[in-house]
Amino acid sequence: MTVDLHNHTSRCNHAEGSIDDYIEKAIAEKIDIFGFSDHAPMDFDPRYRMGFEEMRAYENDVRKARQKYAGRIDIRLGYEVDWLPGHMDERVLKADVDYLIGSVHFIDRWGFDNPEFIGRYEGADIDTIWQDYFDLVEAMAQKGCFDIVGHLDLIKVFKYVPKTDVRLIAERAMDAIKKADMVIEINAAGYRKPIGEAYPSRELLIMAYERDIPITFGSDAHKPEQVGFMKEEIHKLARSIGYTRAAHFRNRDRAFVDF
Repeated sequence: MTVDLHNHTSRCNHAEGSIDDYIEKAIAEKIDIFGFSDHAPMDFDPRYRMGFEEMRAYENDVRKARQKYAGRIDIRLGYEVDWLPGHMDERVLKADVDYLIGSVHFIDRWGFDNPEFIGRYEGADIDTIWQDYFDLVEAMAQKGCFDIVGHLDLIKVFKYVPKTDVRLIAERAMDAIKKADMVIEINAAGYRKPIGEAYPSRELLIMAYERDIPITFGSDAHKPEQVGFMKEEIHKLARSIGYTRAAHFRNRDRAFVDF
């Protein structure tokens, strides 16, 4: 079976297409379990997320789609939640959804994956930036609020890579993910970015496999045509390391399917 749990809607203000468009593309891609996990509201960076007043409508829209497409595809409901200390909101963390993806997009309020702010990399200590990023991933895992780690090494997006072995930089974060019993997604969006590879890297996936950390899959689609993008490649990557099962969630309960 094919699982794809990380996809967006136009409510985040930087995605396009209707919920039906995404689902019809997922059906065409022969995806069995398809999840919407749009950017959760937060009192920071409102241009790139829905407002708190939109949560109920978003959740209702996905639930209606679940009923509409029952028997053709299994639709799941989630949020992608930005880990930004001081900005977590109980309305999101306690939402009645199937799963929460925890993602790090900000280092000290710097949106490091946003091309608008790429200039901050110039002249910076890249090793320090990477360590700061993985320290935040570690803290996110320790919070114990999330089911899935979103695009684990997103910090590589613009190909600014550290001199230090990434396995040393990420070790504490990986141990925290294991302790929190979280799932790591293999996210295909990296193939559409300058880095040109999946998140996370093969090296980090091997670390996850050695720790018996489960995986799932996500297109991270912001357009319907991105649904299912490179899915065969990310499945092949997972199998080459030894993974044979993908996690999925219903009402925050985890289960597995063979892929």
